[in-house]
Amino acid sequence: MRAVLLAALSLALAACAHGGGMREAAPPRDYYGTLEPMAGEAVYFVVTDRFVNGDTGNDQREQGGPDPDTRSFDRPVPGGPPGESDNIGYLGGDFKGLLDNAGYIRDMGFGAVWLTPIVDNPDQAFTGGDAVTWGGAFQDRGKTGYHGYWGVDFYRLDEHLPSPGLDFAGLNRGLKRHGLKTVLDIVANHGSPSFTMRKPQPKYGRIYRDGVLIADHQNLPPEKLDPAHNPLHRFFHAERDLVQLSNIDDTNPAVLDYFVGAYSQWLDQGADALRIDTIRHMPLAFWQQFAARMRAKRPGLFMFGEAFDYQAENIAPFTWAENGGVSVLDFPLKERLAQVFGQSRADYARLDERLYLQGGPYANPYELMTFYDNHDMPRLGASDDGFIDVHNWLFTARGIPVIYYGSEVGFERGRAEHAGNRNYFGQQRVDAARSHPIRAALKRIASVRRDSPALQRGLQLNVSLQGDRAAFYRVYEHAGVAQIALVLLNKGDAAAEFAVSERLQAGRWRAALGGGEVAVGEGGTLRATVPAHGVEVYLLDAPAQRADLVAALDQAMAQAMAQARKP
Repeated sequence: MRAVLLAALSLALAACAHGGGMREAAPPRDYYGTLEPMAGEAVYFVVTDRFVNGDTGNDQREQGGPDPDTRSFDRPVPGGPPGESDNIGYLGGDFKGLLDNAGYIRDMGFGAVWLTPIVDNPDQAFTGGDAVTWGGAFQDRGKTGYHGYWGVDFYRLDEHLPSPGLDFAGLNRGLKRHGLKTVLDIVANHGSPSFTMRKPQPKYGRIYRDGVLIADHQNLPPEKLDPAHNPLHRFFHAERDLVQLSNIDDTNPAVLDYFVGAYSQWLDQGADALRIDTIRHMPLAFWQQFAARMRAKRPGLFMFGEAFDYQAENIAPFTWAENGGVSVLDFPLKERLAQVFGQSRADYARLDERLYLQGGPYANPYELMTFYDNHDMPRLGASDDGFIDVHNWLFTARGIPVIYYGSEVGFERGRAEHAGNRNYFGQQRVDAARSHPIRAALKRIASVRRDSPALQRGLQLNVSLQGDRAAFYRVYEHAGVAQIALVLLNKGDAAAEFAVSERLQAGRWRAALGGGEVAVGEGGTLRATVPAHGVEVYLLDAPAQRADLVAALDQAMAQAMAQARKP
């Protein structure tokens, strides 16, 4: 920081001195991709029931009764290959298991935890729909609400999660003591599976407000609902959407009131940000109203949505101010990350066009949530080196990185839902993970990002994305803090030589990972050897001064500002 202040003072004095007199200093430049506070954090995503069972007293192992079709705890999926497993019942993960391992998460370099929905879900396994089969999709018969996305009372905490003395507010206080923010997963598009049951089941198809019934699908297919005459049907559309899930009516003002009230309650208990499930299944007008009302309560509230689509133009409208200014998970980039870092090991050039650094459709690409897999798709099928390489990218390139639980050890790599994707991690694996090479490398690069304003929020200027090598700048200059980062990535199997002179500013660049400094003179070249599947980040704590660098930054900043104002 002392170097930054000295450099800023030197520039100010130079600007003021003129012909033996003084003149007013030129205003300081601003170079940044985003000033969003959440951009300073990397996010660790857990399916809470599948992380760690910290309290067996809340397992509810007798829930659902003795009937094998409705019991809710430990429901293995049949038909898997020898030695492989999947489970669609509750397995015991809870708030205590998460909080017990908050230090483990923070130690990796994360600043936030995204946890799956916490609201009350049904108490039995679902008996309708299509039976879950090994590796199947869009199948729910035999499945439970262990994941939290089958809400029935959005004002009540699900009983599988808290422990005596540890409710949601207590969890948030505990996470904050470890330096972790809470990202709460929310749903407004649907409730629980609501029809095709062999007979009506408790809670399924119903919506309560703090224990009071306000809507009931009554095990009827959507086309047989009568919202015009039956008050219990007025929360639902009379047409189908996702499998047998209730299709909540976004045009009903009472629906908006219900969800604003519910999620305001959880914000009051300490949630810091919201992740919105199935955002594209409700119209933009709903999210504009929802966002406005939530931010009236919590100014600046950061929200991001799941719009499962690999076409940027289809998901970008959610990010526009007139539609609520909600960020999104970066599915278009995710598609390319799987190609570049998975088994095919495609060229780095495949990533370039999906960054949308200039003239893209998003309000701000630097606020997108970047990821390579999650609970709704196959986990990344990569070697240990592939995981190390993709983490090196995510924690240095634009966007806010999100890592799915267990990826720090390549847990269940390549596995889809109903084939092991959401398997139980557990305390034993957490303890063993501390010595895993993927986690060790992740911790190194995540710690560099955590300490670097340029990697968190800086503009990105690419030097080269080609083959197994990538080189780019991240530049941040705002409110008296200035930093230029030069990122060098090598995903090849042999060491790579880099020689960077393009827009390279003179100064003493310090190596964030390898240690030491490299002195670069005017018009000089920075030469470095980056080991196989390695990364180096060179940092210069000084304002941008080199003319061609400044020109490129001015252009990038002007385009970013114009893009942010785009209707």
